[in-house]
Amino acid sequence: MPTGALLAVPTGSCEQHGPHLPFDTDTLLAMSFARALAGRRADVVVAPAVAVGASGEHQSFPGTLSIGTDAMRAVAVELARSALPPPGSPLPRPFAAVLFVNGHGGNVEALAAAVQQLRAEGRAVAVWHPRVEGGDPHAGHTETSLMLHLHPDRVRMGLAEPGSPARFRDIGDTLRTEGLAAVTPNGVLGDPTTAGAAEGGRLFADLVDALVAAADALHRRAPHGT
Repeated sequence: MPTGALLAVPTGSCEQHGPHLPFDTDTLLAMSFARALAGRRADVVVAPAVAVGASGEHQSFPGTLSIGTDAMRAVAVELARSALPPPGSPLPRPFAAVLFVNGHGGNVEALAAAVQQLRAEGRAVAVWHPRVEGGDPHAGHTETSLMLHLHPDRVRMGLAEPGSPARFRDIGDTLRTEGLAAVTPNGVLGDPTTAGAAEGGRLFADLVDALVAAADALHRRAPHGT
């Protein structure tokens, strides 16, 4: 392990992704991003994924598991504390910083709160979320294209079907109060039938570039970089 390494922590979910994608889609994507980052930076160590996150809005769909926002925040805080002991601690300190590589929108609130708390404690942490301009939010064209590029064996395109075309900004309040099933009966937001592996490859490359930039920025703020 390199001295002063950056620990990349993939965070995902166990939740429905329409009839065509696996329950661990978000986790698989987060892990793929983190591993790609490690391929670009020799100082990156990839942690085991946090594979069950805050997915309460999906619980009308069978098989979804969730630990909730409060527990997700606590997991992130304690994990980062274990990797980044406070100054003066006799514990080993192999990591200079922790970067949460998040694949699930339901984790955003928890990770934002965790990062705020950890930074207040003087720890070098950040969170990165994949953002695709104009992309659909859940199990649609965007996620399905990425999965066709990264894990085509896990995609059942014969079962893919369009879902609600609604954007998150228009249905966010309903999702939080009534759950995803209130806005899409098949658990899809967008249209996966238009997805393709080539598009997924392009999206992945652009997103990895953005992740590398986030890691570079965190590295500059970390204690060993000052």
